[in-house]
Amino acid sequence: MLKFQPNYTTSLSDFEEFFIAVYVFVDDLYQQYVPDSVSTRRNANHAKTTDSEIITISLCGEIAGIDSQNAWYAFVKKNYGFLFPNLCSRTRFHRRHKALLQVMELLREKALCFFQIESDSFGIVDSFPLPICKFARAPFHRTFSSDDVSLDATYGYCASKKETYFGYKVHALITFDGVIKTFELTSASVDDRKALPDLVENQGKLVILGDKGYVSRSLKETLANEGITLLALPRSNSKEPFMSSIRKMIVKQRRKIETVFSQLNDQFHMEHVLAKSFYGLCSRLVTKIFGYNLCLLLNSMFYATAEISKIKQLIY
Repeated sequence: MLKFQPNYTTSLSDFEEFFIAVYVFVDDLYQQYVPDSVSTRRNANHAKTTDSEIITISLCGEIAGIDSQNAWYAFVKKNYGFLFPNLCSRTRFHRRHKALLQVMELLREKALCFFQIESDSFGIVDSFPLPICKFARAPFHRTFSSDDVSLDATYGYCASKKETYFGYKVHALITFDGVIKTFELTSASVDDRKALPDLVENQGKLVILGDKGYVSRSLKETLANEGITLLALPRSNSKEPFMSSIRKMIVKQRRKIETVFSQLNDQFHMEHVLAKSFYGLCSRLVTKIFGYNLCLLLNSMFYATAEISKIKQLIY
């Protein structure tokens, strides 16, 4: 059983040690949770680079804030080739990274059990825009066209930025500690209230804090039948306003999800999309969110030298 020992090191001196720490964690998760049908698939034992190495390199690239996968591959091969002596070719690396999408999502979910979440029965929900191109180029954009209409990029409106954009929307559920528990990717035109049931599915009993975009009597009743309490900030003209103390508490806690989104966009460049397909976009998205949670986890382990919210303090 994978578990942390009390005698682990409390510092990382350079990026090489960070590479090693990430690899050990990822490989332990991989060996424990990935089914044999994947780990022992045909020709898996003939691969030059293991799945754990592919995932480790991809995670470290997103954590380092490198947008170009080609540039990151060349950097690793030149400067850290001694850590990965059997690194496969660049094109094969990218193909395998996209093929490991479901494996990375599985490892991301399993990694959540190592967080010591104090308020596991509470969560915060919100969404942020994910434009795939400049607004002026939207009518000519064909990269994310698909036979499945539900996977197509569409026009959406971001109320916080007061702008219309073309692309997708990322819905996320986080804990009070800032850990991203689950997320959903939808077209930009999908309403937050429509995506919420899928977002909180199989999450057990929860008290969820949301903004006025989640106000819906029918949605609140539907979630209540599943043991989920939705506390959405009522609009200013609501006939059933919250008490001042409850409203202040929700506003204060919701600042945490705004901080998480800010870190994803500013430090992981979430809105800087360089993917050329929907599957590639999903692969990059899962890698970035997995990398963000991994930073929080490593910070909680190296508590003597890092604060958990300063997600890149360990490597810079």
